[in-house]
Amino acid sequence: MSGPTSVFALLSGIRALPVVAIDSVEDAVPLADALAEGGMPAIEVTLRTAAAAAAIAKLLKERPKLLIGAGTVVTCAQMKTCAALGVKFAISPGLTPALLEIAHELKMPYLPGTATASDVMVGVQHGFSEFKFFPAEAAGGAAMLKSWAGPFPDIRFCPTGGINAQNARTYMALPNVVMVGSSSTMPAASLKARDWADIARRTRAFTDGLDNIVSC
Repeated sequence: MSGPTSVFALLSGIRALPVVAIDSVEDAVPLADALAEGGMPAIEVTLRTAAAAAAIAKLLKERPKLLIGAGTVVTCAQMKTCAALGVKFAISPGLTPALLEIAHELKMPYLPGTATASDVMVGVQHGFSEFKFFPAEAAGGAAMLKSWAGPFPDIRFCPTGGINAQNARTYMALPNVVMVGSSSTMPAASLKARDWADIARRTRAFTDGLDNIVSC
C-alpha cells in the first residue's frame, strides 16, 4: 500500500488551522476571509452542522485559492462526500481501519485522529505518519506528545482541542508538532454578531504569537 498524500506538505508553512462549525451558508465566505486576513489561509469546516456541505461548496467556488478541508469525518459515506465536493483534505477526531482504507482508495489527503499510542500504531500499520491529536488538552496535552517522541520518532501531529493563544506556543515548540488546530479565535459572541473584524484581529494575534518559536 502506497502512503497517503501528506496533509502537512499540502499545508506547508501553515502553523495554525482554524476549526470551524458553520451554521449559516452566507457566513462561510466572510468568516473564511476574516481568518485568512488574520493569517490562516487554510480552513477546516467541520461536518457538524446541516450547512457544512453547502458552505464547503460555496467556499470552493468563491475562494478557490483557500485550502479548504472537511473535519469531523467519522464515516466512510462522509469521506466519499468530501471527495465528491472536492475538498483539499479531510480530518477525523479518531480513526477506524475502514476510514484509513477509504482515504487510500480515494487518494484523499487525510489526517486521522489519535488519542492513544494504540491509535498511532493502527494508523502506522495503514501507512500513515501524520495525525491529529484530539482532544489535545484532555488527552494529556503537550506532555503526552513529548512522551510519544520516543516510541514514535518519525510521527508528526496537529494537536486540536483546547488549543488557544496561551498554550499554542508550548505545542508548537515540540519537534513532533507541525501545526495546531483551534477554534479559539472565533468566540460565539463574535460569530453571532458577525463581527468579522474582531475575528480577524483575534486570529492575527494568535498567528503572530507563533512567530520565532524554537523547538525544544
